[in-house]
Amino acid sequence: MEDSNFNNKKINHEEFEEKAKERLKQRKEKAKKNRPEYKKKRVVVPTVTAIILVLLGISAAIHSTFFQSTDDAFVEGRLISIAPRVSGPVVKLLVDDNDDVQEGDLLIEIDPKDYEVKLLETQAKLEEAKAQLNSILKEVAKNKSNVNQTKEDISSAKSKMIFAQNDYDRYSKMYKSGIVSKQAFEDSKTKLEVSQANNKSAQEKSQAAMHALASNEANIKAMEANVKKLEAEVEQAKLNLQYTKVYAPQSGKVSSRSVEMGNYLQIGQPIMQIVPKEVWVVANFKENQMTYMKEGQSVSIKVDTYPNKRFKGEVQSIQRSTGAKSSLFPPENAVGSYVKIVQRIPVKIVFKEDISKYNIVPGMSTVPKVKVK
Repeated sequence: MEDSNFNNKKINHEEFEEKAKERLKQRKEKAKKNRPEYKKKRVVVPTVTAIILVLLGISAAIHSTFFQSTDDAFVEGRLISIAPRVSGPVVKLLVDDNDDVQEGDLLIEIDPKDYEVKLLETQAKLEEAKAQLNSILKEVAKNKSNVNQTKEDISSAKSKMIFAQNDYDRYSKMYKSGIVSKQAFEDSKTKLEVSQANNKSAQEKSQAAMHALASNEANIKAMEANVKKLEAEVEQAKLNLQYTKVYAPQSGKVSSRSVEMGNYLQIGQPIMQIVPKEVWVVANFKENQMTYMKEGQSVSIKVDTYPNKRFKGEVQSIQRSTGAKSSLFPPENAVGSYVKIVQRIPVKIVFKEDISKYNIVPGMSTVPKVKVK
């Protein structure tokens, strides 16, 4: 009985050992199968990764050779500030924010009553000055006639005086010779004295007439200057009356409206802006990207608002100075703390396709890609 139990235990022990050996064998085979796959992955994955990186590097090198791009680019446009040229309360307000306006459309109207009164007042002053000028002109014409008449009177008086002088000289000789009476001599003397007085009077009248003419001519110059001044004031009053109506200088959209009905506006006070539809892109490229960039090169423009759309563009112009140099406070490179910084140069890029159906407005971010080769 004991031998039988011993034999059974021996058999079980041998089976256990065989099963253990079998399991060990299976683990070794499994490990053997897995080991080549693991080694294969260790070789393949880095190889594929390296190939991908090389291809990406080649692609980036080719791209940088033929294209230059930057994300420091924004949509730009004209912002036209509207301000009145005369002061006064607003009596008409015809537009609101984001309204479309055409060139020449009436935007606001300032109360014109004060400017109408001012125009009537200056016109009245002008008419009065013109009337005074006409009166002086008539007087000048009269004075010219008087001057001419006095010249004739002087000529006549001088002739009579010469005749009287000759007559007196003859009578004087004759009187000394006893040929004529004393009364005849005295008569000739009296005539001479009268002719001399008439000649002097004619000369004095002529001088007075000429002085009056010169004075009136000076007054004419003053009055003509006054008339021109008043004519200018009338024109200015007409302009001021026209300026009470503020019109759109260009077509576009109204933006930043800050005026309301009844507001009292001052001259030059900003009241709104008009943003025309024409827009472009200003891209600030690094200076080392500008080697082959020039005007006329084609551009692909990505606008952040339309990520799936690439707009066609063209380099229109390149600024002749860096952005830092064109700023209000350019850098002072002569100081001792100078640190070299790669500068950026603004490039103006225009759209070469119709973008009217897209909402592209100044200030939007863009990413242009310029084909430089």
